[in-house]
Formats: sequence, structure tokens, C-alpha cells
Amino acid sequence: MEEPVPGTPPGPGDDATRRRLDAYAYLSAPERLEHVAIMRIFCATLLADLAVPDVMAKLRESGGSGAGLDADTLTARLEQLERWGNLLRGSHTVKASSITEYQRSRARYQLSRLGERIQRDADGMLTEADAAREVSNELLALVERGLRELSELVSEPGGIAPQDGLERISTLFVQFAEFADSIRDFYAYLGQVLARYDLNSAEYQGFKELLLDYVEAITEDVSFRAPRISAALDTLWPHLPALLDRLDTHAQGLAGLSPQGEGRSENRVQRSRGREFADWEGLRGWFRDTDGHGSQVDQLRDATLRALQSLLANAKRMLRSATGEMSRRRDLLRLARWFDEAAPQDAHDMAVAAFGLYGARHLGIPPATDEVVPAYTSWWTGPVVEVPVALRDRGTRAQRGRTASADDHSAQKHRLREDARERVAARRAAADELRSASGRFNDVRLTSAALSLLLELLATALGNAQLKRRAGVAGERAPGFDLDAAWSEDADLGIRLTVHRTAGTRTLLLSADGDLLLDDLELVVVRTAATAGATADDGAEASVS
Repeated sequence: MEEPVPGTPPGPGDDATRRRLDAYAYLSAPERLEHVAIMRIFCATLLADLAVPDVMAKLRESGGSGAGLDADTLTARLEQLERWGNLLRGSHTVKASSITEYQRSRARYQLSRLGERIQRDADGMLTEADAAREVSNELLALVERGLRELSELVSEPGGIAPQDGLERISTLFVQFAEFADSIRDFYAYLGQVLARYDLNSAEYQGFKELLLDYVEAITEDVSFRAPRISAALDTLWPHLPALLDRLDTHAQGLAGLSPQGEGRSENRVQRSRGREFADWEGLRGWFRDTDGHGSQVDQLRDATLRALQSLLANAKRMLRSATGEMSRRRDLLRLARWFDEAAPQDAHDMAVAAFGLYGARHLGIPPATDEVVPAYTSWWTGPVVEVPVALRDRGTRAQRGRTASADDHSAQKHRLREDARERVAARRAAADELRSASGRFNDVRLTSAALSLLLELLATALGNAQLKRRAGVAGERAPGFDLDAAWSEDADLGIRLTVHRTAGTRTLLLSADGDLLLDDLELVVVRTAATAGATADDGAEASVS
């Protein structure tokens, strides 16, 4: 996402986003308990606008944080909620018996849609955040049955009746949404339990039964029904666009209020679940990987596996505790609470009693030897000391487990030796080919390996060459040069190349990779002296013209 350029106005969607986020401000304000009490009063009504006296009376009846608010303070709270977008100004006629009552009653407020939704979510979070929500596993079977029946009905001649299809789709998506929400809430609670590493025996027993019985049953049921649901969706998918068009024609609902142009964004309508094609794509992506990032079923299996691994980690910890290796986490948390509640001088005394450090500011591992840290350096500004994983996780420096065995690289060494042997054999074959083709290069087509070796020797020979200026010849613009001692050899291959410069000579090298024409150069390929006695014929030189 690109950062906005400083000094430029925000985009057209930034203001709307900022206004919506401002509606959450009352949940973090210092007077948030009073704001929540006021919002609950408005959420208990439908299309009712309330004035300050009405809200004050209801707050006193309910009791709680806002019961003691006076009229002026309550008016300030209501006006602030209106500025944040949680409340709207009402338009009803005011009847008052005095000017003061009129001033307080003329400002009437009603709940905005955004404020009602935020307050509903906040109440759900406050009442159910710490509870373990049961997974409605039976809803998945209903979803499977509903999809199978719907796919059968749309495949029949004439298709399904629009009203029947509308009822089935609405029921299907309500069941799926409830099941998906319960899965998400339950695994969020499970993650909160997994973060604990100080479970006692009773808590561990309950955790074990929860994982082994409940979570396994959920995962197995989802894994069993996911392929069936995917198969039913595959059957239904070709008929889906026509089915949605028939439903829109039969019951358009609030779709007529959707914006037809700019300036009517306030009439934007959120369709019922299942009336848009994107809803069906989301349903299909829950049970099958459609975008390459994995399905929710795959994530469910991974989460279950991590939960079982955490169960085993707690079991190992409890076994270590039984052998005397007790975890001190609970004691350290109690000590940290004492430090938090103690006065500064008491905290110093507690540190001396707990750690015996007296004036030291660095605990545990000393810093590097080349790093001089004064004793008065604070932890906040001092250098960071790397703590070994064993000491950080288990509180001990002792090495655990067996020493890893040395890796066996014999197969790799054998493969490298074979590759080297093959390369040497290929170069020897290329050298033999050059020696056999010497003197008749114009009639022989060389292989790629032979031409590569010849070019390698030729480049070395020209690099070793000594140029000698020759006397000028009539007709030449400038005196030319002769090659003196232009040669190269490869002792391992037993081959030697000599290059002579001869005016008017044209040497053509034919090969599988192409033809190379050398002007005024004459090549001589021989066997070196070290290998010249191998055969009787290898010592003869061949001149290439």
C-alpha cells in the first residue's frame, strides 16, 4: 500500500473510513463505562429518539455507572456520542412547560446503524469473550444435506421454484455462518489455553479430554463431510448464475435502493447471505483450496495438530516436574507482582533477598569481553546479551539429547569422482579427435568438444605469441607482423598446437556448432614428447592449409 504524499488531501474513501473508526472512540475514552451505559439504553429501543430527561430516568432505573450523571454532564456525553457518529439527532416535536425543560428536551437523539452494531459487538465481547463456545457440529450435516437437495432440484427439468430456492439458500447460509462462527470462536478460546504452560494436573486432565475427545471429533467430522460438500457444490456450480438471476427477479428485496449513480452512497444495500455469487465463492473456498492459500479445512487440521503438540509439551513438563525439575514460572509471576506493588526501597530489598545481587544491574550472562559496561548502566539503555535457547527455555545450561552423528558424504564424493572422470575422458577423446583430424580439417567435421579444445589451445597460443615486424612489401600501406613461437600444449592430454602466420592461407574448421574461418593462419597439431612413443605414427606433424 502506497503512503500518501505529505501535503496532499486524502482520498475520497479516507474520510468515510476515519468517521467509521471514530465511532469506536467511546470504548476507549476515560468515561467509557458511562458511554457504554448510555448506548445500552438506546440499543434497548427501536426507532425511538430520547431526550436528556428520558435517558437520565432510564439510567437511574438501571443503576450502574451512569446512574449518578446530572443533566449537564449527560448532555455533554450525548453530544460527544453524536460527534463520534454513534447517535443521530432526532426530529420529533418538543413539548415543554419551561424554557429550561425546552432547552434540555429539544435535543433528542436516536441510535445510528453503526453505533448499534458496534455496541452489539462490544456487549458480545464483554459477556462471552472468556467462555468456551460449543461447535454446532450438527449444522455441518444440515449444510451438506441442504446443498445436496438443492443441487438435485436445480438439475431437474424446469428447475426449482424461486420461493423454494430462496428459502433453502437463506437457511443454508444461516446454518453455515453459525457453524463457521462457532468454529472460529472455539479455536480462538483454544489458542488462549494453548498459551499457558503452567497447567496443573486437574487443568491438564481437562485439557487432554477437550483435545482428544472434542477437537478430534470436530476435525474428523469436518474432514468426512468436506469432500461431500465440495462434490455437491461442483454439481450446483453450473446452474448457480441462472438460479441467482431467478431469485433476484422473484424477490428483489432492498436491491432497488442500491445506488444508480454518484451521490447516492447512503442507499447502499447489503444483500442477504447467498444472494451474491461472491458468497458462494466464499462457501466453496471454506471447504476447498481455490486460491492457492489453503482452505479452512486445511487450517483446521493444522490448528488441531498444533494443539496436540502443545498437549505433549505440557505432558513432558509435568513428567519433569515429577522427577524434581519443577517449573518456577508461578513463583516468578508472584515475585513480579510483589515488585509491581512494592515501593522503590522495598523493591531494592526484595531484589537483594531474591537474587542476592545487591548493587548489580546485569543478571545472568556477562556481556562480551570487548564490551565494557559500567555498573551504573541501566537495563533500558545497556547492550543486549544473547541468552542461549536452553537457558532461556529450561533454565539450565546442560546439553540434552544425543550428539548428532556425522553426515555420510560417500555417495556425493563418488558422484563427484565419476563426473570428474567423465570430463577427463571427454577431453582425452577430443584430443584424440584433433590429432586424428590434423592435416584434413577441411574434410572433417569436428564435434563440439573437439572444437572447444582447439579454440582453447588456439587462444593460449596466440596469447603466448611473439610478434616480429617484417620488412615492408610493395603495395602494403604499412609493414606487417610475423608470429614467432606461437604454440600451446596440454601435458595431461599429450597434445601440442603450433600456429604459423602464412600470407594467403585460409584455414576452415568445420564443426557441429558452426564453421570457423582463419585467415593467414596455419595450424600444426602433434603429440607431445611425453607421449610421442606410445605409437609409431603419433609423432608425425600435420600441416593444415
